[in-house]
Amino acid sequence: MPDDAVRERSSHEAIASALADVNAVRPVFQPVIELGTGTVLGYEALARWPEWPLLDLDSVFSTAADLGVVDDLDWACRTGAVDAALAAGMAQELCLFVNVEPHTATGPTDGAKRAFAAAEGRFSVVLELTERSLLADPAVLLAAVADGRRAGCRIALDDISVHPDTMTMLEFVAPDIIKLDRSLVQRDPNRAQARVIAAVRAHSEATGATVLAEGIENDEHLARAHSLGAALGQGWLFGRPGPLPESVRTAPGALSILSEPVPNSGLVPNLPSDLFELVAPSIGTKAFIRAISRQIEDHARDTNDSLALMSTFQHSRWFSPPVADQYAWLATKHAFVAAVGVGLGGEPAPGVRGADLDPNEEFTREWTITAVGQHYFSALIARDLGDTDCADADRRFEFVHTHNRQLVVAAARSLMRRILPM
Repeated sequence: MPDDAVRERSSHEAIASALADVNAVRPVFQPVIELGTGTVLGYEALARWPEWPLLDLDSVFSTAADLGVVDDLDWACRTGAVDAALAAGMAQELCLFVNVEPHTATGPTDGAKRAFAAAEGRFSVVLELTERSLLADPAVLLAAVADGRRAGCRIALDDISVHPDTMTMLEFVAPDIIKLDRSLVQRDPNRAQARVIAAVRAHSEATGATVLAEGIENDEHLARAHSLGAALGQGWLFGRPGPLPESVRTAPGALSILSEPVPNSGLVPNLPSDLFELVAPSIGTKAFIRAISRQIEDHARDTNDSLALMSTFQHSRWFSPPVADQYAWLATKHAFVAAVGVGLGGEPAPGVRGADLDPNEEFTREWTITAVGQHYFSALIARDLGDTDCADADRRFEFVHTHNRQLVVAAARSLMRRILPM
């Protein structure tokens, strides 16, 4: 049997053995450093299997998903990390970074509940969202982020620059920490990566999110991390994964530099028009509203930047064949395109994500279109006033047309949490 085939068979056998008991996973820890002072801010917990130290983590989780045990494995990793930090007496000033599967369908195990309850007030926990199809079920993802924040955890978004999903979801997740992939740190950026860097800087400036550079292995990497605007760093230059050190109990002077979230940065209104409480609406006719809506769609057609474009159509009759064709074409160009309305279903046009509305729910009064990009933010948020004694084009809507980043993203989140899973 060829060497490659032998290695592949051996890898499959090791993964199967590792997953035979998901609780066999053990954490190791790598320090996270404040680059300005060299102070240890915290530690990231990394999953390992003592009997199979070379297992590829992505392969293990992919196989676990295929076998239907990914939720069990995810909670075992989380629980093991927190238990180990508690056992080591991790100091209150430190952060524990814990990788999580963003689409975990089951709730925490009893062991996880006990571990996280014991950790509360002992040290800070950062939930690090791994990129394994962040867009597969955006509603579950947004709910998981909200649950984490309610539990007092900070949120980190991993692998920035590697996967398109992470850039698409950057605004929607509104992470406290943005983790730059080692590919940005270990070599000079190409044009595509330069666009990512610019988008990260813009997001960090607007929200106060802290940038963390991964893969710092030498002084050249460290200098590039500073150039990227990173305040935190991680990599072999500072320490390889291993047991928690004895100093984890004291951590003198390890004060967190993490910013508090920007007000409304995680806002998810029930209806887009709930944002009228924050900004007073104007009144316009359907013809006027349609012109604004088309302007946003025109921008989506002409721009070279990838957008998350979402629209409500009240009813499927307004999602006519020409409109469906336009949105199907936009879906070939942009990272995430969706349409919501009565009778639209999960894929109202090829490549277009969707959701069917109940004809009796308040959402059917909404006419909203949102475009969220790396540097472009635009939303039309309109609510039907219910006119029946006039021509269709003269029907009136309350509306707000805004380019305010926080309002646009909040309206987009309201739509995204309705989108059906892939």
